[in-house]
Amino acid sequence: MKKITINSALVLSLIAIPCFAQDAPPPSDKKVKYSPYPEKNFPNQVYFGDTHLHTSYSTDAGMIGNIRGPEDAYRVSRGEVITSSHGLKVKLKRPLDFVVVSDHAENLGLAPAIAESNEELLANEWGKAIYEAANSGKVTDAFDMWIKQVNLSEDKLKDTGFAKTFWSREIAAAEKYNEPGLFTAFIGFEWTSMPGGRNLHRNVIFRDNGERASQVVPISSYDSLDPEDLWEYLAAYEKKTGGQVMAIAHNGNVSNGTMFDDITLTTKEPIDRDYAERRMMWEPIYEVTQIKGDGEAHPALSPNDEFADFYTWDTATLGADTTTPEMWPRDYARPALKRGLVYEEKLGVNPFKFGMIGSTDSHTSIPSTEEDSFFGKVSLAEPSADPHHRFNETVLGRTNPDESKKIYHWQAAASGLAAVWSRENTREALWDAMKRKEVYATTGTRMKVRVFAGWDYTKDDLARSDFAEYGYDHGVPMGGDLSSAPKDKAPTLLIRAVRDADGANLDRVQVIKGWVDTDGETQEKVYDVAVSDQRKPLKNGKYPPVGNTVNLKEVTYTNAIGAPFLEAFWKDPDFDPKQRAFYYVRAIEIPTPSWVAYDLKVFGGEMPKGATNETLVLQERAYTSPIWYTPK
Repeated sequence: MKKITINSALVLSLIAIPCFAQDAPPPSDKKVKYSPYPEKNFPNQVYFGDTHLHTSYSTDAGMIGNIRGPEDAYRVSRGEVITSSHGLKVKLKRPLDFVVVSDHAENLGLAPAIAESNEELLANEWGKAIYEAANSGKVTDAFDMWIKQVNLSEDKLKDTGFAKTFWSREIAAAEKYNEPGLFTAFIGFEWTSMPGGRNLHRNVIFRDNGERASQVVPISSYDSLDPEDLWEYLAAYEKKTGGQVMAIAHNGNVSNGTMFDDITLTTKEPIDRDYAERRMMWEPIYEVTQIKGDGEAHPALSPNDEFADFYTWDTATLGADTTTPEMWPRDYARPALKRGLVYEEKLGVNPFKFGMIGSTDSHTSIPSTEEDSFFGKVSLAEPSADPHHRFNETVLGRTNPDESKKIYHWQAAASGLAAVWSRENTREALWDAMKRKEVYATTGTRMKVRVFAGWDYTKDDLARSDFAEYGYDHGVPMGGDLSSAPKDKAPTLLIRAVRDADGANLDRVQVIKGWVDTDGETQEKVYDVAVSDQRKPLKNGKYPPVGNTVNLKEVTYTNAIGAPFLEAFWKDPDFDPKQRAFYYVRAIEIPTPSWVAYDLKVFGGEMPKGATNETLVLQERAYTSPIWYTPK
């Protein structure tokens, strides 16, 4: 029999464990509160996500090369490796915190239905015809058949259960991948109103689970092109289910003056108080930046803003029309925010009092916002050994007879992201933060930006250990409101910006103010409130450029310039308590290489026709939701 020996020191250590446990002091009878955090409820985390991601279930994605469905989109968003539609392995640099798969409602799921020989599709005369066209190799003809019906607003599958079938699949995928506290998969879709090629699209996002969302099917442009009818659909949903839902408009820059118009779409009547109230009830935030251009400002409308011209798409629409300068004030966010102040004086309600987010509008199922790993807007424009294949893909103005007005894929940004300040990563908490507009937009970077506005902040408050809690207790965050200025007081802002942990240093932080002057005219001013590298203003008051460390040959940059962190205490030096105003923060990074530069490095080839060295470098940025001031 084998003799077993036990180390005496081990025995003593095992015996000692319960002794220590028994010697621990009992809970105090006194009402001692050692940990302060269980009772805290202010938002203490920023979560990054995409509220605008398309999969093969969107017909304009699935019928032009995307074979990756909602589950693939959730998997890659969570950080998993997937294979792109063209066979490339892809993984995000960092996982997202939340995603809305917002597939187009118009014949949702048509492409996968064709691929699987769906019985409901084949039982329909039109469905069988488009199926046969696609399967005989005439995919372009099949796509044109679908486009024709969309343009006619005539849904050939209306009297079938087709919409319900694929909406149920979308919901099931979101439910499967939603993990409260870890990753949020919102249920949503896109309503794709496009009268005359003018972009009036909205993404619809449910706060609820599948049990409620499955009680309806998505409204589509077949049902109506008018946003007011969309709002009625949202109201009906809430009444029927007891749930909550919102819509997010996007790409006013290609709306030909209709996104922020002064008249209603159908009746052509001037917008009134009722319209303003309903618009802000259902559309509290706006997608200000994405692949199809940046919509914060326009250089012609903000001539004193040297950063206003950023991926400006202002020549074409989704149709044959050309965008013209007289439309721009009703296309871009900043002029709309200013005009909203005038409307508030006139109507008592501001119809354009929106917060700002970014998202991708990617149609590849891949929410890639990294310049060094950009998978394009559509699967046809995925990375390729022939970069000019995707450089020269026409994105806007396909049917515009004026070739000079077309916009090509090389002019696209690898953008953007929605940043949400929340206490936790759940559908409910994130949705509520969007509703109260405590959100900001980025062009793809994950810089952290925070701003509070109040009447009594001081510069010393920037150094407080309880900075955020103090900010909430003594003022309002982004998306909030100040009113009725105390005597001899002006708004004071506390601002912090921290660079993306894996990204570029910061160039500067700015406050953009808009207001209505004593003559009833709108005004704006850009204030540089924190600037890196101890730069001094020039004679014109502007600061010199931060510099440029980009090496285009190697496609690299260094953080030898700029700052990893900028903060500012700012008091409005031009405040008039009788004038309505808003303030939002824009934080800008140092120059870095664009995805076009990376493509040329990886694949070789020549610069795209019309591009310059400026195309190869960009300065990523973030835009916070405004804070509004209203006089008595």
